[in-house]
Amino acid sequence: MSEDSEAKEAPEPPQGASSYSFAIIFITLVLSLAALGFAVNSYLTYISRNQFYEAVYATVFLIIGFLGLASSTYMLMQTRGRIMRMRIEIPPVMTTITCQKCGFKNVRTFERGDYVFKQAGPCPKCNDKLLVSAIYREVKEKPKKEIF
Repeated sequence: MSEDSEAKEAPEPPQGASSYSFAIIFITLVLSLAALGFAVNSYLTYISRNQFYEAVYATVFLIIGFLGLASSTYMLMQTRGRIMRMRIEIPPVMTTITCQKCGFKNVRTFERGDYVFKQAGPCPKCNDKLLVSAIYREVKEKPKKEIF
């Protein structure tokens, strides 16, 4: 196995949210701010000309603007929370070295070039050969949430 093939590992998980979701959030934010601007303009027209329908327009635009602002803020917070949950911690790779004669066992982090049945040097107890017996990922189990 060449060093280039060893260097290529599984692709990293996505670190961010979709650009489409950010575009939708941005468009919603811009439209809600425009609706708030129209509401202010309609209200000022209502005050200067004393036309009743301008007050209705101002109220409708005000409601649309605040709902759009609230929904875009909510979507942004939900997207941010999803990004934080998407980060995956890759567990460390461990190597187990054992002595076939005396049963001495040593667990250490994986080093480049380790493979199963590789001779790892002399045993500190009996000076026999140490062999790499296992290479594995150390998985930490998440505590289960209890629902009452």
